[in-house]
Parts: sequence; structure tokens; C-alpha cells
Amino acid sequence: MRDEVAAVRRFNRMWTRRIGVLHEGLLGSAYSLAEVRVLYELAHATPASAGSIAETLGLDRGYLSRILARFANDKLITRARAASDARVTILALTARGRSVFAKLDAAQDADVATMLKALPAPARARAIEGMRSIEAALSPAPAGTIVLRDPRPGDLGWIVHRHGVLYAEEYGWDARFEGLVAAVVGEYVGSRDPARDRAWIADRDGEIVGSIFLVAKTKTIAKLRLLYVEPSARGTGLGSRLVDECIAFARRAGYRTITLWTNSVLHAARRIYQRAGFRLVDEAPHAMFGEKLVGQTWELAL
Repeated sequence: MRDEVAAVRRFNRMWTRRIGVLHEGLLGSAYSLAEVRVLYELAHATPASAGSIAETLGLDRGYLSRILARFANDKLITRARAASDARVTILALTARGRSVFAKLDAAQDADVATMLKALPAPARARAIEGMRSIEAALSPAPAGTIVLRDPRPGDLGWIVHRHGVLYAEEYGWDARFEGLVAAVVGEYVGSRDPARDRAWIADRDGEIVGSIFLVAKTKTIAKLRLLYVEPSARGTGLGSRLVDECIAFARRAGYRTITLWTNSVLHAARRIYQRAGFRLVDEAPHAMFGEKLVGQTWELAL
């Protein structure tokens, strides 16, 4: 793992320098990164105790105690015994503490916004998606949780396989549909631009339970493709969640419209599209998959 370890350490050196956490005070303030992080927990956790903050941040309790002593001396916090357990001390920000935190929080927002604005839109989209991927990979989900992640080796072939099996079983579609899915996946792999094209795999405890793709049609129009939810995951809201991910990514990537093609018999998918704001703009009969069907084109203005 030598190369992987070196890559992580190189990224950490670059990032800590880039966001200014190597300075004695964060953003020119009198407080360190750790102290500002504790202020964040005090501003957002209700109620907050030293124990809960130490557990959330993984801080040594002695170190946290020194930080809290400084906050008390600076009149940023109050301490009170918990009504339910006198052994627990509840911490809260004073008006001064809220003011100090608000100024630091706004300064951090402005600093990050400045950094992002300096990047071209494609680079900015890649950076944000990369951060989301790192966060998802390093944040273990509770058992049974459906996690949306990037495809791994073998996933795309599995998606083609499951589309072929499921639509044959439920709708009687022939191998031409599986061929169409394979062509869509092949086109995605062959021409993908990470800043403008994306695929999501829905994973529940290592089992694939859904997928969706968003690809460029033109500079301003994206195509939503291959929304798929396993029968075992239906009723969980996964279909809407996948579509919402596509819409959010399309907006970040600068698209103005999302278009999709589906069939009138796919009632559950059509309801998802309608709830997301898509409107039907065209339909025509066809027999592409061995059955008499009505193809539909839907669009969403972003």
C-alpha cells in the first residue's frame, strides 16, 4: 500500500496548506482549528456536553477540558448541571460565543467560496464530486442503509444483466432491451467526462439494489438514463433519491434541462419523474423490445 499511503499523505499536505489550518489561528482569529471545531459543535449540538463533544470529535478529554476552560475564561460558554443527571454538565454558547462563532463561520464560507470561484466550472464540479466520494467512502453506514456510490469494477456489467432479467420477467421484453442497456453503458464508459457525466450505484450491505446515469446530450441538456430499483428496495424512496441526485448534479454541472425517455407501462418510474417536476413532452408507439409499447419523452427545466 506504499503508493496509496503516499497519495493520501500528499493530499493531506496540500489540503491543510490550501485551507490555512497550519497557521496558529484559523482565518486570522485567536482560535485554532480544533477550538473552532468545538465552537461548531456547541453551536449545532443541543444539548451539548463535554463527553458528547469528545466522542463526536475524537478529542482527548484533557485537551478538550483545556479548550473549554479557555472558552469559559473568554466568556464564550456557560455551564449548567443537567436536570436528568447532576453528573453531566451541559454546555452552551453565550451571546458573545454565538457572535464569535457566527463571524468565524461566515469567514470560512467566504474563504471556501473564494477558492471555488477561482476554479473553472468543470474543475469545481470534479472537486466537489471527489469530496463527496471521499466522505462516502470514509463514513461507514449502519447495517441496512442504502448508500449511493460510484461504480466499481463489475458493477456496470451487473446493471446490464439485472435490467435484462428484470424487464424480461416483469414486462416480457426481449434481448433487444438488454442490448440497448449495454449500448448505453458502453457509451458512458467510452466517452465519460467526470465533470458532466455521472453514474450512481445504490448499495445495501454490499448488494446492488439500484442505479441511475446522467450523461451529456448537449452543452446545456443532460439525459437521465437507466433508473433501476431492485424489487427488494422498492417502497424505500430509493427511486426518488436517485433522481434527486441526478438533478442536483445536473445543476452543479451547469445544465439547463434534463431529458429522459421511458415507456408508459413503467408507472412507478413515471410517478417519480412527475413528483420531481418533469413534464411529458412527446410520446409515440413502438415495438422495439418485442411488445407493443408507447415511448415517452419527459423534460425538466432546471
